[in-house]
Amino acid sequence: SKGQPAEAVRALVEAGQRSFGESRLQEASLKQEALADLGPLDWHFIGHLQANKVRPVLQRFGTIHSIDSLPLAERTARIAAEEGLAPQVLLQVKLRDDPTKGGFSRAGLLEAWPQLQRLAPLRITGLMTMAPVGLGAAEREPLFAGCAGLARDLGLSELSMGMSGDWPEAARAGSTWVRIGSALFGSRT
Repeated sequence: SKGQPAEAVRALVEAGQRSFGESRLQEASLKQEALADLGPLDWHFIGHLQANKVRPVLQRFGTIHSIDSLPLAERTARIAAEEGLAPQVLLQVKLRDDPTKGGFSRAGLLEAWPQLQRLAPLRITGLMTMAPVGLGAAEREPLFAGCAGLARDLGLSELSMGMSGDWPEAARAGSTWVRIGSALFGSRT
């Protein structure tokens, strides 16, 4: 729902959709306030999480898809404990070289995994990845399958993979969350 007005989100809620992803805290906060009369919605933070925004993101989102480093995970766990929150977290992994995206490498995640598992009250339930721009379907499928395999190796059940242009490949690989705002809403405002 990022880049979409609250009225467009309201229309999807009326059609039965309850989960929405946002990547900008200020934009999401305005929508959440405008839609408060709809009761609780399932808000997911899907953008790059800046260290100085952890507290307000935790206060507004039940799920974070973009923990991309051990220091950020540690900070998020500390602040979540201070706030009395137990957010669902997906760790962002970067399985192909892409200078525009961050995340744990496979080796980096495996090395940090013992420490990550001890970061209560975070509930680490899955992994998130995005295919680099320009990859064809034949290249995206093994990327998504590799992320799914890594999640299985770690005992994680959630996979946030796939966007409006590549969700079929992600779904075949086992994605449990797809980011299909453009397909649902059309172009961003």
